Amino acid sequence: MANAKEIRGQIKSVKNTQKITKAMEMVAASKVRRVQEHMRAGRPYAEHILRVIAHLVKATSHRRHRFLSKAEKTEKVGYIVIATDRGLCGGLNINLFKALMHSITREHDAGHEVIASVFGSKGVNFLSRANIPIISAVENYPENPQAHQLIGGAHPLIDAYNNGDIQQIYLAANIFVNAMTQEPRIEQLLPASIAHADEMTANHAWDYLYDPSAEAILDNLLRRYIESIIKQAVSENVACEMSARMVAMKSASDNAGTLIDELQLQYNKARQAAITQELSEIVAGADAV
Repeated sequence: MANAKEIRGQIKSVKNTQKITKAMEMVAASKVRRVQEHMRAGRPYAEHILRVIAHLVKATSHRRHRFLSKAEKTEKVGYIVIATDRGLCGGLNINLFKALMHSITREHDAGHEVIASVFGSKGVNFLSRANIPIISAVENYPENPQAHQLIGGAHPLIDAYNNGDIQQIYLAANIFVNAMTQEPRIEQLLPASIAHADEMTANHAWDYLYDPSAEAILDNLLRRYIESIIKQAVSENVACEMSARMVAMKSASDNAGTLIDELQLQYNKARQAAITQELSEIVAGADAV
């Protein structure tokens, strides 16, 4: 058993760590409500533009637009990966990277080349270690970024798709479910493929008339769709990050408290053993005299 002095030093070290984790928990908790409000404020716009794109996907007059039509042959695939800049948020990034690597492996098995645009330094580090080519990266993005602050990070990938250099683009990000649950999702961004499109367009189906031209309107609308989806994905990921960090730091603080109690018990036993030994030595010395 370690002596009392060593255990006392361990207790002090764990208490200092507990102060740090408690402070980080409080900081994350103070930001959670604000980032969740930003995330929820953007959801109605994202949902409505998804509904518009769902109608466009089902319409027939403009199926040849590049952002809506599927290429005859797929050779190269792009991923927009949204991760965090900082760690200490539980398994948030790890779960996303596992789903991402599963998808990338599937593309490699099909003979497709993969490139990526990355948001967040954790994503840059991971994909660099995985030897995935990164053509653009955005690090240290704000908690409530505007679309123009983010779209530049995805422009190289979108331009490559528009030029025909890549044939598909996927978006990999965490989706906020609640404070305890965050889900990694990988969804096709281009060509536009809306999940549950049939449900969105079940009540109404129509074609469109365009003025002045279908090409100009669709170009602007689909670029706005891409911007809104990326911005909303970043807002969702920020909310996931703060919630996951709050939960992780609370768990760390609780574990530190449990460890302190165990060390305190060991310290009391060690101190009692030292006192008993001293008393035994005193009694033995008195008997010898």
